[in-house]
Amino acid sequence: MSGNLKNRVALVFGASGLVGNQLVRKLITDEECSSVVVFVRKPIDFKHPKVKEQLFDVNMPEEFADMIRGDELYICLGTTIRKAGSVARVEEIDRDLPIRIAQAAFKNGVKRIAVVSSMGANPDSRNYYMRIKGQMEKGIREIKFDQTVIARPSMLLGNRTEFRFGEFVAKGFMKVIGFLLTGPLSKYRGIEGATVAAAMIVLIRSSNSEIVYPSDVLEKSGKG
Repeated sequence: MSGNLKNRVALVFGASGLVGNQLVRKLITDEECSSVVVFVRKPIDFKHPKVKEQLFDVNMPEEFADMIRGDELYICLGTTIRKAGSVARVEEIDRDLPIRIAQAAFKNGVKRIAVVSSMGANPDSRNYYMRIKGQMEKGIREIKFDQTVIARPSMLLGNRTEFRFGEFVAKGFMKVIGFLLTGPLSKYRGIEGATVAAAMIVLIRSSNSEIVYPSDVLEKSGKG
């Protein structure tokens, strides 16, 4: 790990996703970051002197655990039941894998973590997705990093590499009614993936005692 705050090594899981991709783009232009290790299941077209790709198998976390070494860990993993095929598989990717990654990172001396969750996450929810995200958060919080950031964005806006019809419709609706969501309702507004990424970088380096950040706070932090 680097003792120099101008020479940080950032670790990113989920770089092919909306938030993860924006994170990598921001980190490579960040003067405090000297290296970005991107853990990917298959090679991605992201060429930059700061970026190092590290292939990993989601089914064999023990195989890459020792490689998770650096200063800042960003986890932006997630799937859909349509893509995963079952709730059990969603649990493996959205809940179990982030916790295992975090445990390995902590063991290897990583001090700070930021993870993308979801608005409404609750380990006791009847909704399988919210329950899985809530259980993931619980597991992450039990690991005592120096700084823990759990980002709970509302509807993510921006261009994904994969098309999701339901999300496409919801984004259109959110853009129409977004201006009506003010005050306490502002946390329900859609938020750009790039804004979430920027907020995660700001918050992981802060001394804030908060751990969970709702979408309206991410909006302010990412544009502040």
